[in-house]
Amino acid sequence: MTTEQSDAAGGRAGSASRPATGDTPPDVTPDVVGGTAPAARAGRDGGAGGDGGNGDTDTDGADGAGADKAGTGGGASRDDRAGTDNSGTDNGMTHGRDEASKAEVASAGTDGTARADSKAETGDEAEAGRSGTGDKAKAGDKAKAGDAAKSGAKDGEEAGDPWTAFGPAPDPVLTRPRRALRAVGRFLVHEWTLAAVASLVLAVLMTWPTLRYPRYTLPQDYWDPSLQSWQLAWSGHVLLTDPGQLWSSNTFFPEPWSFAFSDTLLGYAPAGMIGVGPEDALLRYNIMFVLAHALATFGAYALARQLGAGRIGGAVAGASYAYAPWLLAQAGHLHILSNGGIPLALAMLARGHGWSLRHGYRPRRRHAGWAFAGWLVAAWQLSLGFGIGLPFAYLLAGVVLVSTVVWFVRRRRVKRPFGRRLFLADLLGGLVFAAVGAALAVPYFKVAELHPNAARTLGDIQLYSPPASGFFTAPAESRIWGELHEGARAALPWHPEMTLLPGFVLYALAAGGLFFSVWRVRHRLFLLAGVLVTMALAMGTRFLDGRFTYVPLFEHLPGWNGLRTPGRMMLWTTLLLGLLAAGAVTAFCARVRELAAERVPPWPGPWLRLATLVPLLLVVVEGLNVTPHPVVPRQPAVMRTVDGPMLVLPSSQNLDQPVMLWSTDRFQRMVNGGSGFTPDSQAQAREATVSFPDFASVDYLRRRGVKNVVVLRDRLGGTPWEGMLDRPVDGLGVTREEVGDAVVYRL
Repeated sequence: MTTEQSDAAGGRAGSASRPATGDTPPDVTPDVVGGTAPAARAGRDGGAGGDGGNGDTDTDGADGAGADKAGTGGGASRDDRAGTDNSGTDNGMTHGRDEASKAEVASAGTDGTARADSKAETGDEAEAGRSGTGDKAKAGDKAKAGDAAKSGAKDGEEAGDPWTAFGPAPDPVLTRPRRALRAVGRFLVHEWTLAAVASLVLAVLMTWPTLRYPRYTLPQDYWDPSLQSWQLAWSGHVLLTDPGQLWSSNTFFPEPWSFAFSDTLLGYAPAGMIGVGPEDALLRYNIMFVLAHALATFGAYALARQLGAGRIGGAVAGASYAYAPWLLAQAGHLHILSNGGIPLALAMLARGHGWSLRHGYRPRRRHAGWAFAGWLVAAWQLSLGFGIGLPFAYLLAGVVLVSTVVWFVRRRRVKRPFGRRLFLADLLGGLVFAAVGAALAVPYFKVAELHPNAARTLGDIQLYSPPASGFFTAPAESRIWGELHEGARAALPWHPEMTLLPGFVLYALAAGGLFFSVWRVRHRLFLLAGVLVTMALAMGTRFLDGRFTYVPLFEHLPGWNGLRTPGRMMLWTTLLLGLLAAGAVTAFCARVRELAAERVPPWPGPWLRLATLVPLLLVVVEGLNVTPHPVVPRQPAVMRTVDGPMLVLPSSQNLDQPVMLWSTDRFQRMVNGGSGFTPDSQAQAREATVSFPDFASVDYLRRRGVKNVVVLRDRLGGTPWEGMLDRPVDGLGVTREEVGDAVVYRL
């Protein structure tokens, strides 16, 4: 390589390496700071000569900037510092060319500043000195030209300060409203805002027609959803009126702790404070039903993103977690569908501890506030019910145990691996979580003590334990697989709790994630192990009779014997499968971006990127449902006028649940109630009143404190109380009154 080639290459390298500064425009910064780029620019404009100049001698890259701005006219270029003639051939440039070069120096320096011109003059004189010609007249002419440029600069200074052209424009001072609008705009286009809105829109569409007639219908049926609608209403009502009576509800009179006869959904109590009566209770339930799906989607998305998945991979994890086909059979169980706090709390805790599955532990990303918020969300999730909250609590306990071991192992190698603030956040957050769990557990222990029949047995577990075929069987509510799997459901002993298909698309994506994923191999194996373990637990006593899986937990872990449906452990299987799928989809999207970037021209790029949405679309389609939305029986007018304590006949588990909903106007005390078990006192009341009205039944109810008996005419058919309205009340001290379609017996 010749010297000229080396110098030219150096000039180009200097040009490429210099970034434009943020304080001054890149076109003029070299002229002021380096003071030499105009000389190089002038040399290029001067005549033939090509890409001359070894601009690498200027550490600021001024020559590079000048080279970028100049044309390619060629000419003898000067050294950036000394003004040396780099062409090596043209030592006899004419005086006219020198004058043209200096004139351009003045113009490039913006209005001919003194500093730029003086540097140009010095460079020209140095060039003349090194040219070897000894032409004193030429040097004198250059000096005169420099003086003329200086005088022109001074004249310009008198007219106005030329340095103002180099100063950056001042940032506009934003008013408070404009700052607020800018902050709102940034918030509206933030990823998490868009994710929340998308989750909500998807929930409305996927649960439709839940919000079509939200004051009159309920999803799936009006039995358990009526009970849960009452639960939301009772918690809000009692916390506003008499919080001390929270656990002694108006149902199951005169039993104490009756609110703890089933999962309470207590975390939704703030919503229960809005509205009164059955219609508002139905509206409240349907809104929370939709929001529960939205939160599940958002929570799983947040967890996948925190662990290192891409946006589309996170969306696949969120949609598969919230709309897995097996969950369609749980449409009547809001406490099971309200599971979004689990992945959301895990995402917050991982964020607070600076940990992700893809990038490992990053101490600089620790944030005590996120960790504490994660514990609060976990406590809120636990308040929605122990049905899914108890396994979550034990999982967190295991995480704390592992983290403690890690702290002891790493404390010598890493200074404060958890950090003081993070340690305090975990300590306080863990105490809050434990306190909430203990406070909620006390009523349930009381119920177990007062009602031994409420305890589950291994026989109950065996009754609800699904076989392995249940993992490939969809419930009847599935739009895609419902009819096709009708024969498979018929072979299951109790198909509502045994159809556990998480989705064939999810199975395929998770299987692909074992071989092609952004997760490390060991992490894929850990996720696979979690899937297998949770599936074994979901089978209850059907997997090796549960001797090494479910039975030890049932016998030794406090509270685990209250979980009668092992199949609901499928919640964890679905979440882990979703994370495996997210890793595969993220890797697929990255590969698509690489292929699109390599295409010349990149015409197929948009179509390739569109293909990355296919897994998400397939997961959503497989979650479509045909869930019925029956109209809830209207509240009898008598329920708005009769005082308690009262008994509504006929009475049974299913018939009493709408009665509970009807009581949300006045919350009068009543013997009626529905839950996961039937208290002995309620069973006795139903048996004693089959012959009502007679002396024995009236005397029994009076001793129980019941003042009124309401008989619903349209519900008597086919029940043990069918002919009771034909019986006389003479000599019983009882009055009878017709109120609409009901008959009221006042004791």
